[in-house]
This record gives sequence, C-alpha cells and structure tokens, in this order.
Amino acid sequence: MRAVLIVNPTATSTTPAGRDLLAHALKSRLQLRVEHTTHRGHGGEIAQAAIEEGIDLIVVHGGDGTVSNVVNGLLGRPGRLPTGHVPALAIVPGGSANVLARSLGISPDPIIATNQLIGLLDQHGHQQNWRRIGVIDCGERWAVLNAGMGVDAEVVKAVEAQRDKGRKVTPARYIRAAVPAALATTRREPTLTLHLPGREPVSGVHFVFVSNSSPWTYANNRPIWTNPDSSFETGLGVFGVTSMKVIPTLRIVRQMFAKRPKMEAKQLIRDDDAACVRVTCNGPPIASQFDGDYLGVREEMTFRAVRDAMAVVAPPAKRPSELR
Repeated sequence: MRAVLIVNPTATSTTPAGRDLLAHALKSRLQLRVEHTTHRGHGGEIAQAAIEEGIDLIVVHGGDGTVSNVVNGLLGRPGRLPTGHVPALAIVPGGSANVLARSLGISPDPIIATNQLIGLLDQHGHQQNWRRIGVIDCGERWAVLNAGMGVDAEVVKAVEAQRDKGRKVTPARYIRAAVPAALATTRREPTLTLHLPGREPVSGVHFVFVSNSSPWTYANNRPIWTNPDSSFETGLGVFGVTSMKVIPTLRIVRQMFAKRPKMEAKQLIRDDDAACVRVTCNGPPIASQFDGDYLGVREEMTFRAVRDAMAVVAPPAKRPSELR
C-alpha cells in the first residue's frame, strides 16, 4: 500500500523522536514517503498531489488545523464530492486539542496512537474495510469537526492573533480568549436568524455552533458537549442560543461539561441530526469559523451534512452514549 505521511513540524506536541518512531513503524508496513509542511495550506497541496499519484493512504501527524487542511485538499471545492479516487485518511495526533482524533476514538498520545494505527492497518488492510465519516459543506470550505457564527469565531480570531505573535495555542489560552468574547456577546443585541428544515425561522439568536460529532470540543481532557446525539454518521448538530442572561447561561455551560449532558433550556435551539442549516445576519456581518480557522465576517452561511464522504483509519463508531 502506498502512503504519504504529512507532518506539521511546528504542531504543539510533535517531536523529532516521535516523528521518527512513527515513520519507522509505518515503513515496516507501507510504501511510505514523508512530507513536512512548510507553510499555511501546504498540507492541502500535498494531499492534492497524492491524489494525482494514486496514493492509497494519507497519514497526518499534526493538529486539527492540519487535518482539516488535508481534508480540503482531498475533497476539493465544496458543492459535491469528488468522483474519482480519494486516499483514505489516518491521524496521529500532534496538536494541542486533537478533537477530531479523540472523537474518532484515537488516543491523543502520539505513541499510543501510532500503535493503534499499526493495529488497524494489520486488521483492516484495505480501504473498503475502513470506517467512513461525513463532513460539513460550509459553502467555501469543508469542515470535519465544526463551524459557527458568533462567539466561537471571535475566540478563534483572538487565539489566531496570539499564534501570529509566536505564542503556542493551549486550552488555557482558548479559555482566556473565550471569557471576554462571551461577556462582549451578552452586551450586544442578538442579530442572527436560524433556518432549519421543517421549522419556522428563529430570530434573535446570539450565536450558532454547527458540529459534525460529539463531543464538540475538549477543555484539556474534559469533553464539552453541545449535541450529545450527533456523530460522524448522522446529520449536523445545531446549537443556538436566544438569551445570554447570566444564570441561565451558566446552567447551559454546566450541562455542556456534564458527564451525561441533557442540554435542555428554554433559550436553546437544537437539532442533533439536521440535513442542513442556514444562518442569516440582520445586522453587521458577524465573525465566522470552520474547524478552528477564522473565516472573517459573514452576513449569511449555509451548512450541509454530507454523509459517507471519506474513509478514515479509525476504530469502529461508538454510540454517542458510549462516549460519555
């Protein structure tokens, strides 16, 4: 089997020793070429070249941003899935959060994840036997994990500004960015309108999260839930809030961190299996993000669930209740 290992050498938890161990382990089972990313978007460029070469498998050693970039290189422009050969995807975590890998049942520890990958390759050595997952068509890009308009995108923007200054991205830095962003949201009038199939539009929405799996993200090792019954095999998880009053909001936050979240509140608009969702802005354009990358401000976005989009080398899917 022909494979390319794409390494982001600047990712938070990658080390030269870990990279060498991974490459050595994979070379014992695969015809492997190792590529290091050197600039933003390089992972997607390597993925596109791999398609033209007829590569069978791409292994990504990096964070969620690197994986998302590679997926966009594999799938091309949103709107429809490619009709030709697309290499399967494998992940050995190397970032700070590694949300996608964890949600797929892959250990956040690179050494353990390497052993997992070797075991899966030995057990299921052909793409037809590997797990398939859905993705989110965001119109401009594909998202593997989540997207949103509002406070989450403002947090992403703040964290990217810190990264541009050479500071490492950590869960603590995200939390420090989230608090002022959330407080600023409470002082603004809600301007978003949420359009879900088969429902009346809901106006007066402060922010909208759209997710492709559960949990939505992690705070260190603590999972954070918005749509507990969503998965890579279902439609989209949609999570919107019509009130940012302090006490009700704190109750929602407590549910998001709970081991068995119920996610029930009057100000919540939720759907754990939406085929699509459109979000429009009735005021100035609002901050938007996909997979933790800041898109800029947008007046409107449409998110569509695209099921069974790509093959991944990962453990079999678990029921959402088994992940809690």
